[in-house]
Amino acid sequence: MMENQLCIKDLLMLEPFQHLPQARLEWVCDRAQRVMLPTGAVLVQEGEPHRGLFILAQGQMVITRRSEGVEIPLGRHDAPAFFGEIQVMTDQPMSVTLRALTDCSLYEVEGDDFRELLHECREFERGVFRMMERRLRGLESFIRGREKMAALGTLAAGLAHELNNPAAALVRALKEMPAAVLELQRMNLVYGQRQVEPAHTQQWLNVRDKGHDAILNDRTDPVTLSDREEILLAWLEDYGVDQAWKLAEPLAAGGIETSTLEQLMERWREDPTELREMGLHWLALSLDVMSMIQHGLRGAERISELVQAMKSYSYLDQGIRQEVDVHQGLEDTLRLFAHKLKQGIQVHRRYDPQIPRVPAYGSELNQVWTNLIDNAIDAMNGHGVLEIMTHSKGNTVRIDIIDSGSGIPSEIQSRIFEPFFTTKQVGQGSGLGLETVRRIVENRHQGTILFDSKPGRTCFIICLPLGR
Repeated sequence: MMENQLCIKDLLMLEPFQHLPQARLEWVCDRAQRVMLPTGAVLVQEGEPHRGLFILAQGQMVITRRSEGVEIPLGRHDAPAFFGEIQVMTDQPMSVTLRALTDCSLYEVEGDDFRELLHECREFERGVFRMMERRLRGLESFIRGREKMAALGTLAAGLAHELNNPAAALVRALKEMPAAVLELQRMNLVYGQRQVEPAHTQQWLNVRDKGHDAILNDRTDPVTLSDREEILLAWLEDYGVDQAWKLAEPLAAGGIETSTLEQLMERWREDPTELREMGLHWLALSLDVMSMIQHGLRGAERISELVQAMKSYSYLDQGIRQEVDVHQGLEDTLRLFAHKLKQGIQVHRRYDPQIPRVPAYGSELNQVWTNLIDNAIDAMNGHGVLEIMTHSKGNTVRIDIIDSGSGIPSEIQSRIFEPFFTTKQVGQGSGLGLETVRRIVENRHQGTILFDSKPGRTCFIICLPLGR
């Protein structure tokens, strides 16, 4: 009897159980099985079949969930508490892992007994459902936060990948430039001390300036450039230039022809002094420095472009709701996914140039494009065609995002917008991407989202109203 009274005392500290009559409280205590857990022991593991309702009489339990192979803490239960009711009522596997944070004393009530209590006592049922609502709301809020952080992590990784090449080009150009500039200054000093003809000097300067222009406006295809380099290399070796390959590349980039070199170097071919090769080295080095500047400039421009895309994507320095350019948002998102797209996905755009700006929460709308495009890339396994179409009709703007991937299996199509639903294995994502998309489109923007899917073609259709 003392054991029953102790159990009843524990039960009465939990709000829903305060609505049960004495006889039912004793009935629960008679049927509850005591469970003792030492610190660190696992009560139930994520993905396992559910058990019954647990009543924590003493101790603390930590709640965790695996995400991308990492155990993420979601919260904890402090005695007195009860948990496990959601899995019992939904008959779903455990969505979390429960582990003892301290030595714990628990009671387990079988699922059938718990359901019997729910059906019998309306007030008890209400109390349990109120607790369920609070827990689901907190869990959903937490996982939405994790979803945003996961999306941010995906974009950050892509941005870092895209920034790496232009940043490396800029650093490389700046590192090489001081030595090249010093050598140019030395050549200018030596050449300036010689008696030279102003007209001939001007010829060299004219060739250099044309080479600079060619580098700055470079549109030469790689094959043509390689052929030009081979011809120049043969001429330089015939002239007797040591390490001719170092000169051939910058001269080819500047569009220099062998006939031009013949004309410039004709008077010095038999000259035994440094002048015999200095002009060639000076011209090649001048063009090489310009190439360094151009590569560094392109790197800096690419970095600036990516930073601007990220700023535009997140709508920094702007109000919460703006007149949004849908095409700009789509392009910013594609730019941030460039590292995934360039591996084998073709992007076909069919944009309606006449569509107006849409009153929207810009950063949230970009979350929609991020989730849909990321899902499309995953569905195509890195290879296929991503098609994006836009057009307006009446008071609505429509955006179609189509991929050539494997499609959504028909047996799960009715569930893809459910909170927490995922086709991934345990620990490989929260499955909230499409629920987030629908919430942003329908709740935040009063729009609609539809989809049609079969193997080889999945199309998501977003309709956004133009009226406020």
